[in-house]
Amino acid sequence: MRRLLLYTTLVLALSLGAAASAAAPRISVSFAESSSPEPLTGRLLLIFSPRSEGEPRSQLAWDGDAIPFFGMDVEGWEAGQRQEFDARASGFPLRSLDELPDGEYRVQAVLNRYESFTRGDGLTLWLPPDKGEGQVWHRKPGNLYSKPVTVRAGGGHPEPVHLVLDQQIPAVEAFEDQQTDFVRYFRIRSERLSKFWGRDTYLAAWVRLPWGYHDHPSARYPLVIAHGHFPAAPDGFRETPPDPDLQPEYSKRFQLEGYNRIQQEYAWQAHQDWIAPGFPRVLLVEIQHPTPFYDDSYAVNSANNGPYGDAIQYELIPAIEKEFRALGTGWSRFVYGGSTGGWISMAVQMFYPDDYNGAWIACPDPIDFRHYVQVDIYADKNAYFTANPYKRTPRPGHRNWLGHVDATIEEQNRYETVLGTRGRSGDQWDAWESVYSPVGPDGYPRRIWDRETGVVDPLTAQYWRDNFDLAHILKRDWATLGPKLRGKLRIYTGDMDNYYLNNAVYGVEEFLKRADPPADAVVDYGDRAEHCWNGDHTRANAYSRLRYPQMVLPWVVERILDTAPPGADVDSWRY
Repeated sequence: MRRLLLYTTLVLALSLGAAASAAAPRISVSFAESSSPEPLTGRLLLIFSPRSEGEPRSQLAWDGDAIPFFGMDVEGWEAGQRQEFDARASGFPLRSLDELPDGEYRVQAVLNRYESFTRGDGLTLWLPPDKGEGQVWHRKPGNLYSKPVTVRAGGGHPEPVHLVLDQQIPAVEAFEDQQTDFVRYFRIRSERLSKFWGRDTYLAAWVRLPWGYHDHPSARYPLVIAHGHFPAAPDGFRETPPDPDLQPEYSKRFQLEGYNRIQQEYAWQAHQDWIAPGFPRVLLVEIQHPTPFYDDSYAVNSANNGPYGDAIQYELIPAIEKEFRALGTGWSRFVYGGSTGGWISMAVQMFYPDDYNGAWIACPDPIDFRHYVQVDIYADKNAYFTANPYKRTPRPGHRNWLGHVDATIEEQNRYETVLGTRGRSGDQWDAWESVYSPVGPDGYPRRIWDRETGVVDPLTAQYWRDNFDLAHILKRDWATLGPKLRGKLRIYTGDMDNYYLNNAVYGVEEFLKRADPPADAVVDYGDRAEHCWNGDHTRANAYSRLRYPQMVLPWVVERILDTAPPGADVDSWRY
């Protein structure tokens, strides 16, 4: 009887598995020769959306809005050849197509195209080049995609579906066309980066000219760099009044209706303040420095991205200062930014301490790798689960201001792995590895932990500590670095940062408080404030993030007047 029961159970399980497999749609994808006469290499994605509006390719997420998608690498893919998606394709949040719940979906295929890079170190890698869009695969010019079609999962034996990549994303608008009386677009070819990548590589920037720039030809100006993600246009600056006919859009992040209208109002106010009497007259710069791995390089030298730090500091900045009449001195240069831009601001102030006079550091990416989000990369053996021989507790990766978690670190890493193997997702965890890691044995960034199991690699962790753990470097080098950084660091974060970034700030603050020689640093926290609080106790994040220049630039002037050497020009630009 026991054998009969076991047999019956096994047959039932196999039958259910076969039914699930048969019920899952089987989808093939091809492209026409007219789309590309050459074979293609890249990451092919298949996206299922239960929504009736919008294109599935723009709806991917790892949080509570996650929808199923699947990915596979394609190499030398010929026109007309079909790529088959079945249960073997990796997926997120579902691991297999066979797990797709019954229902109706709009399905779309997208190819993120790769190109061959033969670097100066002799390695040849297949990577997605930036095409002026800031490494956003679903907007990348040249990428192919199919028109969405409706399919049904479940209900017997669905007919096979064939998708054709017959659509191509067009080129972006020329940046030069966005120039105005106050905004200039400036671009150079970098010798250092071109040598590293084995092809012409460029750096560019938006330069905001101060009011009265043309009427004061003898004035020379301080340079302030606003670091952050790829700026496709000048951020938060509008020279025309808000559009009264703009349809209001709801911001899920800030839970505000009509946030797009608020942004336009604040951008217009930024222009009004910029031209107002008494507002600081500086050159405000936003840099474009995308890499094949991410929308920016983190503005430091790294093994996988190349010498972006030196290229920006010794090629781009001097060229900007010469072209636009900057003072061109360490005491007259400043940096600020939030999140990625916060980490960059602190890093460049530390790595080039004599070349900057202050950094306004908001909600920085992890500046202490003992708190790499929720992982201590030196002590923790596993990034995905806390250590206990009797239970496995997932490590959270994202929360709201009340601590409610909508994604774990494992989920975020799985999401990126489906988007792209070998660090090619263009997303955050892969970006950090491209900056902090040595080159791996396959030529791509070495993993800080195994993406499937979460097991941390201690050798990679040691490399990270010695080269990019800002807290460790501060402590290690404080005898020489401390005097050069005195009074220059201002760090701000919300104590309920969505990505737990405040934990790393606590670690740095602990050192700065007792540093000898004194740091004279400012560290401040926003009560119950989420990502990305920037030091404004009078406004919510949704509004203060739109006012960085109004907050930072008065401090810039104050610090220049306090620290400029005798005989320095502190007058020609103060009109």
